[in-house]
Amino acid sequence: MSQTPSPKVQFVEVGSEDEGQRLDNFLMRHLRKAPKTLIYRVIRKGEVRVNKGRAKANTRLNVGDVVRIPPIKVPPKTEIKDSDIPVSELSRIESNILYEDKDLMVVNKPSGVAVHGGGGVHFGLIETVRALRPLAKRLELVHRIDRDTSGCILIAKKASVLKNLHAQMRADKFDKRYLAIVMGQWPKGLTKVDLPLRKDHLKDGGWHVKVAKDGKSAISFFQVEKHLKGADLVSVKLKTGRTHQIRVHALSQGCSLMGDDRYGDREVNKKYRSMGMKRLALHAQFLGFTHPVTEQEMLIEAPLWHDFKRIIETLDN
Repeated sequence: MSQTPSPKVQFVEVGSEDEGQRLDNFLMRHLRKAPKTLIYRVIRKGEVRVNKGRAKANTRLNVGDVVRIPPIKVPPKTEIKDSDIPVSELSRIESNILYEDKDLMVVNKPSGVAVHGGGGVHFGLIETVRALRPLAKRLELVHRIDRDTSGCILIAKKASVLKNLHAQMRADKFDKRYLAIVMGQWPKGLTKVDLPLRKDHLKDGGWHVKVAKDGKSAISFFQVEKHLKGADLVSVKLKTGRTHQIRVHALSQGCSLMGDDRYGDREVNKKYRSMGMKRLALHAQFLGFTHPVTEQEMLIEAPLWHDFKRIIETLDN
């Protein structure tokens, strides 16, 4: 397949609209046709530089920083056209917009939908939203949740709004609460899991998260909401937002999440698939933040999807 290289190395100075943004998100905006796997690869290899030095994907940018962007070879087929997104998917996302104004929107993301395209995913939530709102000049993800997780996703419509919301996140002013179904019984009286997590890259290009002394600080607060048959329904509030944090913290207590194909029990998951729960039982139920423009305190709730609600009812009976 032929490839179209970008003409040369680019040196981009960070403006005020991008202050505080993560390096990976900055690159995704400047290299919209590039798969996210390629973007992370060039960062890891040190081909992307910030002020002539190596940087990590989560490096926060400051006004005046100079980002070196290497020539990127992008397969032509990675370009996404609005017409490539099925009408049924456009309709599904449109009908699950929980809140929207001229500054931002919150979507109840379905399980199985990636937040953005790349890595074998032709299009994700953000590409679908851009197709739905073609007149919005800058639609950007404020945060992410795993592809298998459903629930609240916040999207900014302006650079100034994105900057403000990222500042709130860094100041720990976001309220993120999840619902999950854990297998077995959650340890009685345990409400706080404070275990560092490390993300290990594998030879096949994948990665795995585990509890490790040299990992990054990770804190989760669990509360049992309902005892179910062979499982517990728990609410989880995050102090930090590490990759797969809830899944690995739950596993560390001997309670893997229902439907977790990466860290859970395949045979147990198979049993619940036959009962209609064919995905990860993790849902971003509440998202709280201060509106950057109106300064109103916002708390958005994402209703449970039908399969999640039904398995709770089944196991409760």
